[in-house]
Amino acid sequence: MLRQRRAATSSRRSQTPPLVVVGLRNPGRKYEGTRHNVGAEVLDVLSERWNTPFKGGPARVSAEIAVHRFGDRRIVMVKPFTFMNESGRVVVSALRYYKSDVDDLLVIHDDIDLPFGRLRLHAGRGTGGHNGIKSVVATMSSKEFWRLKVGVGRPPGRMDPADFVLHRFDKAERGETDLVVRDAADVVERFVTDPDSAVEMASVRRVE
Repeated sequence: MLRQRRAATSSRRSQTPPLVVVGLRNPGRKYEGTRHNVGAEVLDVLSERWNTPFKGGPARVSAEIAVHRFGDRRIVMVKPFTFMNESGRVVVSALRYYKSDVDDLLVIHDDIDLPFGRLRLHAGRGTGGHNGIKSVVATMSSKEFWRLKVGVGRPPGRMDPADFVLHRFDKAERGETDLVVRDAADVVERFVTDPDSAVEMASVRRVE
């Protein structure tokens, strides 16, 4: 009986598609630490926390990949090798390779319309003008996937938002950003087991 139960549990686990978590970014050292890459920073925190290093992914998925089992769910973390406006093809390739669906997708990204230090977790809605999200929506022909937004605030004065997100956080912001990124990693962990609770958790104000 015990063997049968173990076999049944193993079968259920194998049948559950992995959760694909994508941290949007621009690749290369030039963009490390920029506002646009904060989504990938969240995955770096999880990678260290779970002792699950990133490695080059399968040839058909142009990304760094780290795979971890969190409880009963396998988590596939994805950091695209493509630039932001080509993120969609990496996301679709990852979903196909790991046999996951749009319901099994969580995309983490920066948001200039969200005050600095805030987090928001939701499914669906528009792109908010974010080129990475635009690419994902266009390539999948669907906007019904989960997004975890990390607020980076609005650009000062008349600064072009496209330039603003390619700038690094200043010294004062950097320390606060590190805290928010760790909070975002906590939200991802909660999301794996309880999405509704994770939505509420993400809405708590962190930085005044």
